Amino acid sequence: MTRKESHALTRERLVETAKRLFLADGYNVTSLEKVATEAGFSKGAVYSNFATKHELGLAVIDVVHGERAESLAEAIMAKDTMAARIDSFARWADENIGDVGWTALEVEFATSTRHLPEVRAELAIRRRSLTAMLGSLVQVQADEMGFELPIPAEEAALQLLSLGIGLGVQRAIDPEMPVSALVDLLRNLVDAVRTS
Repeated sequence: MTRKESHALTRERLVETAKRLFLADGYNVTSLEKVATEAGFSKGAVYSNFATKHELGLAVIDVVHGERAESLAEAIMAKDTMAARIDSFARWADENIGDVGWTALEVEFATSTRHLPEVRAELAIRRRSLTAMLGSLVQVQADEMGFELPIPAEEAALQLLSLGIGLGVQRAIDPEMPVSALVDLLRNLVDAVRTS
């Protein structure tokens, strides 16, 4: 194994360990020392890969966003009709939105780094990227089904994402809260297209 491959493997293991700990225990209470120990490295190994805990946090958020986006795309793209895709989205939303570890990580990381302009800027970039990705997914659905969207796909994505985040926070507190408001927003968007 080359030095570069070894470095990449160490970094990947640190991110996976941090992800597991941040989701289970929380971002603020998980020290870099604990991440290093759990991953089987020294604290110096963490600092040779990440300048700060916030940098590691951003790497974890990137992985979590990627995993959730991939699972969402897989859930809906496997279906042939728009009704089946919306039903699949509803199941995905019910299983994922309000996941306590994910929701707590997002909220805790954002609030604990709010005073750091460089981290806020990075989070804003990620939010825009996530919105664009979701917008692309909405546009692909519309194109495949031959729909003309009543609003730009990215605006629809922003509405869905905003409602999803709000529901996520509320469902983390009350898991019985239904995701129907989000699913209804999507159905209404599709109905608006069909009746126009």
